[in-house]
Amino acid sequence: MTFMIIMVSRLLAPRSQDISDKFTTYECGERPVGPAWILFNFRFYAVALAFLIFDIELALVFPCVSVFRKWLQEGRGLLVLGEILIFVGILFMGLLYMWNRGDLKWSKEVPENLAGEILLEEEKPVVF
Repeated sequence: MTFMIIMVSRLLAPRSQDISDKFTTYECGERPVGPAWILFNFRFYAVALAFLIFDIELALVFPCVSVFRKWLQEGRGLLVLGEILIFVGILFMGLLYMWNRGDLKWSKEVPENLAGEILLEEEKPVVF
């Protein structure tokens, strides 16, 4: 039965002679310019991951803060406060690590002795 449905579909389906557009990159109806595989700067990914981590942190801490008064009345307030502070402290240490490595900077400085030899990403010619 399945084989018959597939064969009927193949026989009755409309055929297009020009299928070159099916194998191009979809760019919102526009013709693509250049290759689809280009290298993005890693800093975009690092900042996006940092945002995602701190966004999830807010989503995890907010429910705890909203019921914190109830936990205080039950005698579990200090334990929960300690857990939240440890969690936020670990994330803060990660932020300091990224900050010290310079991963949150949009532009990096090039040492003077290498300035003439290295082309920055913005100075490289674009090849299509």
